[in-house]
Amino acid sequence: MRALRLSPLSFGLLAALAHAQSGNVNPTQNSTQAPGGSLAPVFVTANPLGETDLIAPATALYGDALTRRQTNSLGETLNGLPGVSTTTYGPMVGRPIIRGMDGDRIRILQNGVAAWDASSLSYDHAVPQEPLTIERVEIVRGPAALLYGGNAIGGVVNTIDNRIPREPINGLTGGVDASYGGANDARAGAAQVEGGNGRFAFHVDAFDRETSKERIPGFAHSDRQRALDGPDANEAYGSLPNSDGRWHGGALGGAYTWADGYAGLSYNGFEANYGSVAEDDVRLRMHQDHVAFASEVRNLRGPFSQLKFDFGYTDYEHKEIDNGETSTTFRNHGYEARIEARHRKIGPFEGAIGVQLSQNTFSALGDEALVPTTQTTNVALFGLEEWNVTDAFKLSAGARYEHVKQQPTAAGNDKFASAHDRDFNAVSASLGALYKLTSLWSVAGNVAYTERAPALYELYANGPHDATGQYLIGNPDAQKEKAVSTDLSLRFASGPNKGSVGVFYSRFKNYLTEFNTGRLVDDSDQVVAPGTDDALNEAVYRGVRAEFYGIELDGKWRVFQKGAHQVDVELTGDYTHARNMDNDQPLPRISPLRATLAVDYGYGPFGARAELQHAWGQHRVPENDLPTASYTKLGLLVTYKFHVGATDWLAYLRGDNLTNQDIRYASSVVRDIAPEGGRSVMVGLRTRF
Repeated sequence: MRALRLSPLSFGLLAALAHAQSGNVNPTQNSTQAPGGSLAPVFVTANPLGETDLIAPATALYGDALTRRQTNSLGETLNGLPGVSTTTYGPMVGRPIIRGMDGDRIRILQNGVAAWDASSLSYDHAVPQEPLTIERVEIVRGPAALLYGGNAIGGVVNTIDNRIPREPINGLTGGVDASYGGANDARAGAAQVEGGNGRFAFHVDAFDRETSKERIPGFAHSDRQRALDGPDANEAYGSLPNSDGRWHGGALGGAYTWADGYAGLSYNGFEANYGSVAEDDVRLRMHQDHVAFASEVRNLRGPFSQLKFDFGYTDYEHKEIDNGETSTTFRNHGYEARIEARHRKIGPFEGAIGVQLSQNTFSALGDEALVPTTQTTNVALFGLEEWNVTDAFKLSAGARYEHVKQQPTAAGNDKFASAHDRDFNAVSASLGALYKLTSLWSVAGNVAYTERAPALYELYANGPHDATGQYLIGNPDAQKEKAVSTDLSLRFASGPNKGSVGVFYSRFKNYLTEFNTGRLVDDSDQVVAPGTDDALNEAVYRGVRAEFYGIELDGKWRVFQKGAHQVDVELTGDYTHARNMDNDQPLPRISPLRATLAVDYGYGPFGARAELQHAWGQHRVPENDLPTASYTKLGLLVTYKFHVGATDWLAYLRGDNLTNQDIRYASSVVRDIAPEGGRSVMVGLRTRF
């Protein structure tokens, strides 16, 4: 199967078809949805019991709130939410970081199961998901994410779409999103059509995004990096070399729905071609096919009242093209299946148990093979129980056991000849409590013990990676990563006014991370002199004792309301402190203290938002890293909603980084050679019918 190649004409045809045939829409279709067609605020990721009053620290984005944040990558779309930053590797690439943790400590799910890619292996590998096709994003921070495995030790990001319809649809509905602008002249569009007869339902969507080189406020290299480059270096200015790209694709799905459930199947394809901002001559060509099956049955008789099954199979490939020739081909294919069974009350307890199975085979083939072909098999059992002790006091307990097996194959490559099979048994458990102090105030806390098996690249990496300018070396004898984590939050909710402030602490034994050795090497890991062409920074994976702690703040207050006029003020902020306890050195790529103040104004169909974000400088960096400077970023958004016949429209104008700041995220591995975009303006139009 190959991804659909779609053009703006495709979007127009889909929209016209839906508009021409749109008729009687079942009014109950939106009974589980929020305004604008987005899913209602019931968290499906944090708790299989489907509650809204969660113990876990969690955030959901949907509807207009998601629309106004959508950018070129999933990481940048979520960047700035409490505790969330992004890896960012140019405008097309960004993977979420939660509380300073990234890679295989953050599980990125698509409708609850894995869609295999290579984004956790390296920062230049994009997450193959288009933000315009996502209806809802759920972020679960901290120990409550253990139901998804040791690889969720930092948190879970679950993107949810309706490619498998979960509710009955009568007639036809659909939508079109289009936008232009930004610091890279992004042209983006997406369209979808859904229809059904009350029993059978279908979904079709298509998307296309293309960008030019990103405009930047000044030099691509930072002041400190230019001092290291020397006076004779050719320095890029005004735009970021090799930062253009394009991706496109689409999906087709269908389902049979009934009063107590649904069952359906979907396929989606994704194609991308973008440049590596670390190497002017390296481009990445990516392709992914993903097939999913999902079903849920409610109101069952017997010990279980509800069963939910999710399955996804993914075939992923990307090639790194160096000077027109393929240097490395990354492939990852496999499946993940998850079954959750919600049981009836057992005394005061209600909860769910489940089984999760996955197997994937990852390979990096070519002259610059980074890891051996490795098959990873994971079998897990998990459960969650809750006890409403009183109307004001609730307890929860969760546990998970998983068996992980890594099976490498050298395939004739001598540098992987010593790689051997590894087996791990990982156990995790958590306790949580929520106490309502009053009808408006509550306090929630969680504590967990989590074990994570090393990822294949942490074990077996032994090769160059030109796209990041590194030579990576794994530790084949690495042991499990173990952590004790806790968080505590105070929450307030009263109508439109709500807020929370929370603290967290995690202590790791054998925290596995990259450490730069300070040596420059060639493709054969032989030391070379500074200034040598194609020199690579040698980095090794090493386990250390580590601790993370910090604070997260999120609040929204209605400060004025008169007639149709209303003004809301939002304040968010976070801070993460992370250190290597073995040598008391900071851990790399940790975001500094950040704070965002926003004012929202609404008057009938008109809306406006001003947002001011300040990030302090990050000077707590490892010895071989450079610090980052502070920045203050200003953004403005103006929206207008209107109706044309039976269609709802939203037009918007968005300005980002209006102060044209030189912004370099401390969480980015390329921060000293690739800043974020400069001043930009974007216009967009969205319709739903």
